[in-house]
Order: sequence, then C-alpha cells, then structure tokens
Amino acid sequence: MIALEEAQARVNRQLSVLDEAAVDLRDAVGHVLAKTIISAEAIPPFANTAMDGFAVRAADTVGATKDDPVSLPVVATIAAGAVSDRTLQPGEAMRIMTGAPLPPGSDAVVMVELTRPNGFDVDVMAEVPVGNHVRPAGDDIPEGIEVFHPGTLLTPGHIGVLASLGRQRVTVFRRPRVGVMSTGDELVDGTEPLKPGQIRDSNRVMLLSLIEQAGLEPYDLGLVRDDEASLERALMGGVDRCDAIITSGGVSMGDFDYVKAVLTRLGDFSWMQVAIKPAKPFVFGVLDGVPIFGLPGNPVSSMVSFELFARPALRRMMGRLDADRPRVRAVSTESLRRHQDGKTHFMRVLAQESADGWTARSAGGQGSHQLLAMATANGLAVVPDGEGIEAGDIIEVILLD
Repeated sequence: MIALEEAQARVNRQLSVLDEAAVDLRDAVGHVLAKTIISAEAIPPFANTAMDGFAVRAADTVGATKDDPVSLPVVATIAAGAVSDRTLQPGEAMRIMTGAPLPPGSDAVVMVELTRPNGFDVDVMAEVPVGNHVRPAGDDIPEGIEVFHPGTLLTPGHIGVLASLGRQRVTVFRRPRVGVMSTGDELVDGTEPLKPGQIRDSNRVMLLSLIEQAGLEPYDLGLVRDDEASLERALMGGVDRCDAIITSGGVSMGDFDYVKAVLTRLGDFSWMQVAIKPAKPFVFGVLDGVPIFGLPGNPVSSMVSFELFARPALRRMMGRLDADRPRVRAVSTESLRRHQDGKTHFMRVLAQESADGWTARSAGGQGSHQLLAMATANGLAVVPDGEGIEAGDIIEVILLD
C-alpha cells in the first residue's frame, strides 16, 4: 500500500491548468479569472448624491435647525442621468435625486427628510458638513487599480463589477468537461424489476452530480458492459470529447476487472492500493493528454475516492486556488471505533458548528456499500490507524457541505 499523500502527488504531477478562453460576461460565473483586471475608469465616474434631497453649499446651512431653518431658493431639479446646466451659486439649492451628479458649486446634500417646502424655496432644518451624502468620483473603484487578480473565482458580484467597468468579455481558464462512465454487467438503468444478481447504477448519476457541484462540466459517457472492445470504444470516445474521464468499477484485483486490462493496454497507468478506507483501490493515468481517474465500484468508496483524488485535481485544472475542501478540528461527541489495519479511515460524520467550536458524530453505517449514511453526512472524519476515537477526543473533519 502507498500513503494517501503519495497517491495524490502522483495525480498532481501529471495535471496542468487548462487553456485560457474569452467568454461573454453573462457566461463567466463559476469560471476562474486568467488575467489581471485593471480599472480603465473610475467608479462612480462622477461625484453623485447618495440620497434624494437638495444639493447645497455646506456653508449656507450653518446654524440651521428645525425651529430656525435656513430658507434657500430652489433654482433647478436634477434627475438621475441628468446634468445641471448651471453652477450652484451661494445661497441657492437644487433638488437632486439619488445617483444624480452633484452640480458645480455644491459640496453637500441635505436629505429630503431634513427639509420642508416653502413655496419656491426650501427650508433646510439641519446644518450639514462638506461631503454630506456625497459619493466622490472613484469612491468604489479608483481608475488604474488592480481590481481582480488571476485565480479569482467569478461570482455574480464580480460580474457586476466587470459590467460597471464596461467589460463585455473576460478571459478565464476553461472549465473541464468531465466524462463519467460506469462499468459492470451487474448494473442496470431504469425502473424495471431487478433480476437475480443485478443492481441499479447509482454511481454514474452521483458522480455527475458531484462534478456539477464542484463547478465543472459533467458529461455522461453511459453504462459500459464488461467487454474489452466496448470499454476501449467508450474510453477513446470520451478522450475525443472530454478534458478528463472518471470510471467507476473494475479497478480491483479480480479476474473480471476489464477496466484494468484495457487501460494497461492503452497507456501508462498507476494501479494503486492506497492506505485508506474506504477507497483503497485507485487508478490514474493520462491517455492522449486526457487524465483518467479509475474509481472503485462500491458507492461510498467511489464517492470518497472522488473527494480525495478527482475533485481537488479537476478544480486545479480549471485554475481554482481553493481546490481542496475545508478542514476543521472538532470534538467527537461519541466513540468512533475501528480496528488497526495500517490505513487511515475516513468515517462519515455529521459535523456541527456552535459558539464553542465544532463537534462531530457518526452519520450511521460505515460500510463501503452503505450510501444512505454518506448522503446524510456533511463531513469525513480523518481517523488515523489504531483502535479509533474516544468521545471527547479532537478529530480532523473534511467538510463536504
């Protein structure tokens, strides 16, 4: 057996970030930025008001109170999108709407709630300082600064900023298209009653969902029978259409593990027995430039193997700097028993955060075939070789949600 870290290193040594591509801004969410974004203009581009109210000279409001207001003639109204065609003179006010540019000569805004109409004048009922409710030019983004750096994961907020800077396209790292196939004569699709020896294929749809959740592009390569010719056609077809491939099943040491036979013939693949439980058998290699991850067929083993090997590697291919799941230290609220076998166990747990920190407890059955507990779990407790964890011990937990 080899250590988990060595198996992960073998994968990472053979992977690289995908090519850059220019995409429309509306399609950029979830991609990783490939080039630095420098602001070519200031945001906002002009000083404007943060409130509906009146543009004034602050000096003209000195001493104003509710009982002794300052009365100023209203000489104009400025709507959002409009520009004043004159300079505000001392002793004047202009009605102004939120977002409208401040007129020349003014240096403050009195919110409408601190005024009252008085014919063609306005009574200002409070003294305001210079800059009151004024958004200066460049208050959000000054011109010429680095706004976003390469490696930034683009969210709707980033898209809004880019749109405000006039960007219609942005250069990102391509998001990997990841093909998934399940293998095995015992697997069936659909709702028909199962015949003796048959089980329904859960891994393929599960892995496709995990790929989508990880921000990647899933591609269904279907269910492939235990036949070397069929497997080779499916794999080569996947290589033509995908940036990476994940197979499920057929990677153990049995006589009918056809995936192993086909991949061994097609390329240089590493067949690993990793010192972990579940997900001990794992295969990895590159075929015509396309990385292929061979995951075990037991559902929990397949899911854990995806989390430990495929997910972080595939996210690095799309430029993600946060490729790995977050980890926390938690207090185990119950004993997590195991036997000594030379492996690190990844036990499915329910982790919860409180004001006192994190706690974790078992999510249920820990067998590699018991998918219900895996679905319930939101974390994997990293339990080192030995007899297990006692209640009250500190454990490391990989957060899945």
